[in-house]
Amino acid sequence: MEDIECWPNDARCVALLTVNLDADQFWLGMFPDSITRPKTLSMGEYGIKRGLDRVLRTFEEYMIKTTFFIPGKVAENYPEAIEKIIGYKHELAVHGHTHTSMHLLTADQQVEEMEKAKEALEKISGITPVGFRAPEGELTLETLKLAKQCGFIYSSSLYGDDRPYTIFLENGPITEIPMHWELHDFPYFAFNYGPAFPIGQGRVSSYYQVTRTYQREFNGYYRYGLAYVAQFTPQTIGSPGKIKILEDVLNHITQTDNLWIGTCRDLVDAFKQNL
Repeated sequence: MEDIECWPNDARCVALLTVNLDADQFWLGMFPDSITRPKTLSMGEYGIKRGLDRVLRTFEEYMIKTTFFIPGKVAENYPEAIEKIIGYKHELAVHGHTHTSMHLLTADQQVEEMEKAKEALEKISGITPVGFRAPEGELTLETLKLAKQCGFIYSSSLYGDDRPYTIFLENGPITEIPMHWELHDFPYFAFNYGPAFPIGQGRVSSYYQVTRTYQREFNGYYRYGLAYVAQFTPQTIGSPGKIKILEDVLNHITQTDNLWIGTCRDLVDAFKQNL
């Protein structure tokens, strides 16, 4: 693995404010019997019907372009939502097809998940996605090799660093953009009685504390000159109250000098230029 040597525009730090548009597919992928649970599915549908518009408007207000990781089934079921994202000129990337955890699938099934998702997003956008983020859950040892086989040039699925790095696979290199759970809003706020999620039922986190966590982590990443990779989920962050968390985080980081903000694809292109 090789570390990046410098950031775009000689910035001190980079920030990627990524979005996981899982919609109801999160629940269907994790709990297939949710197909008969309209209350459970409605939480995911809220992300499409209400949360997404708030997220898009907030990014537009701060003139930020970022990467949306989307399951193929979400693209197939909600094409108008994907068209909105394209209209704001954000990058589209793959988040599985059915949002099924990769470690539950055979190699052939993983390839099918990736290829179907690519086709669904390309059909709407006319652009072939080059990025992959594994659905929540574990990978297999083959997953990144299969992602490379499917034509992806980068993954954002692992947690092993604070900077992008190259993973040298049997079939060639792939760039990994690592992330961390404390910069993901969904674990702080997602809740469901049945099926129980989380199993311990502990929720909902303090809005103030979550906001401070995102901001304090950014301060640390900036101090050490790292890659701040945040994740936001419209069905949680997009409520009338929680959208202010995103607003406050963006307000905090955009007041920082010598910071580069962009899409995962843009960062990967810069990373490759500096190898």
